[in-house]
Amino acid sequence: MMFQRTELLIGKENLNKLQHSHIIVFGVGGVGGFAIEALVRSGIGEISIVDFDTVDLTNLNRQIIATQNSIGKLKTSVMKDRLFSINPNVIVHEFPEKFSMENSDLFFKDKKYDYIVDAIDLVTSKLALAEIAKNLSIPIISSMGTGNKIEPTMLEVADINKTSVCPLARVMRKELKNRGIKKLKVIYSKELPKKPFNESGSREKKVNVGSIAFVPSTAGLIIASEIVKDLCNF
Repeated sequence: MMFQRTELLIGKENLNKLQHSHIIVFGVGGVGGFAIEALVRSGIGEISIVDFDTVDLTNLNRQIIATQNSIGKLKTSVMKDRLFSINPNVIVHEFPEKFSMENSDLFFKDKKYDYIVDAIDLVTSKLALAEIAKNLSIPIISSMGTGNKIEPTMLEVADINKTSVCPLARVMRKELKNRGIKKLKVIYSKELPKKPFNESGSREKKVNVGSIAFVPSTAGLIIASEIVKDLCNF
């Protein structure tokens, strides 16, 4: 049985819970891709994956779906194929879309989820997901910044109000407070962001946010572990 070793660790009843759980993940990048794969390998039976982007050459250094053969392909499509190659019985819903509050019905109307993963970059979309999760009473975990970081052991899970150092978490704390959202489970790093070796002086994200294989991936794996532990009441 595929999940024999998992069942030995968490028990048959908890494995059954995971196999009947539906998770939606926004962002199939460095963080989201590893979270998605770990969730499916852990026994999650149904997963929705949301990302409008295609695999780029610059993704090869950190994204689990990025290979020379996948460049130019839709991230959701590549991820879906990869998940079926791991577990042919998993139910995958593919949304090659850019999430916003304006099109949120596409993902949430008449649908039921056991957990939301926010692994996207845009602050307005992250705030929208936090609002939706609160309004629909769906558990959520949100990834803060993993760019310009090199030390995976400094990642922590905490409520947004207990975070420090992370610039993105600072912005999120303020904006969530303005929206009356008092709690948000996040993964963040206490590592001070490193200054990128940007010799051109450009302000574009692609030359101002450095990344490496082992920080976003670790964040994604921790997200998966938090969801599994929460669903199994560990």
